[in-house]
Amino acid sequence: MATGCKYGTHRVIDPVGAMPQTARRIDNDMSKVYDNEILLDVIALNVDSASFTQIEQEAGHDVEKIAAKILSIVAERGKQQNPVTGSGGMLIGKVARIGSALKDRDLKVGDKIASLVSLSLTPLKIKKILKVMPEVDRVLIEGQAILFESGIYAKLPEDMDEGLALAALDIAGAPAQTAKLVKPGDTVLILGAGGKSGLMCCYEAMKRVGPTGRVIANIRSERYVKPLRDMKLCHEIVMVDASKPVEMLNAVLAVNKGKEVDIVINCVNMDGTEMSSILPVRDGGIVYFFSMATSFTRAALGAEGIGKDCIMLVGNGYTKDHAEITLWELRENPQLRKYFEEQYVK
Repeated sequence: MATGCKYGTHRVIDPVGAMPQTARRIDNDMSKVYDNEILLDVIALNVDSASFTQIEQEAGHDVEKIAAKILSIVAERGKQQNPVTGSGGMLIGKVARIGSALKDRDLKVGDKIASLVSLSLTPLKIKKILKVMPEVDRVLIEGQAILFESGIYAKLPEDMDEGLALAALDIAGAPAQTAKLVKPGDTVLILGAGGKSGLMCCYEAMKRVGPTGRVIANIRSERYVKPLRDMKLCHEIVMVDASKPVEMLNAVLAVNKGKEVDIVINCVNMDGTEMSSILPVRDGGIVYFFSMATSFTRAALGAEGIGKDCIMLVGNGYTKDHAEITLWELRENPQLRKYFEEQYVK
């Protein structure tokens, strides 16, 4: 077979010239595997939280309708890319074939891997949906997918359940970026602190701020108070609806001696939370939008509208060594690992 573009543009159908992620439709014909592609037999899709939440709400929480919606998206687009949020998720699968140009990879047929690139750019064909698991945003399937030459992946670790590894790797960019951003003495606000990415970011932030810093966890439900307290993942908790920015600001000021914070990390899986991230941060501070529900237009114009001079970072799901950093967090914190096993391994 011929060698394709390392970034996958040879699979783009509409519009021609687009990148696979921004394309409306890509070629998911699995009968042809280019010399620089890897063919996977897919076991499970971990749909990103913002996307799954939107699909679930549209489907009225009916698992059959959720399955039908996912099948229709993949049939129409050749990939799992939510047309509303634009986001995808990631997958686990077994290597079925390795293109001849990639034979030097530390990979062999039969290896079980997790993709670390978004489903929103991954050619995917679903033969059958076996099970929808709304409690963990996961869909078990029979199907196949393609990883491009540029696509990154991680072999599933042997010392943990694949469901646990999948849950962690799905949000690996967030805690790894937190590790890069947070410095000793910083005050950090984490929105959506009760979810997977929020908990991992809290843990990483607590490690980084040291004895002179503070971590403030924002949650919406009382049920997250106990795990945050029991695992000592924050100094303060503010229970505020993240879609209400003035309430968020006032709550943060109340627990932070009237001061704005240095860094805000947004892990909320619903839209309308941009200003709750921007209002509480100081001028010159950093806002990291990990949530794929973020409107960057609203964020940019909202910050301008209140005269807030802050650095706003797009939630890139990849940073160097992010898989290793995130899996290591579970290894070094038995309480966090046990909680993830109880909540996300089904």
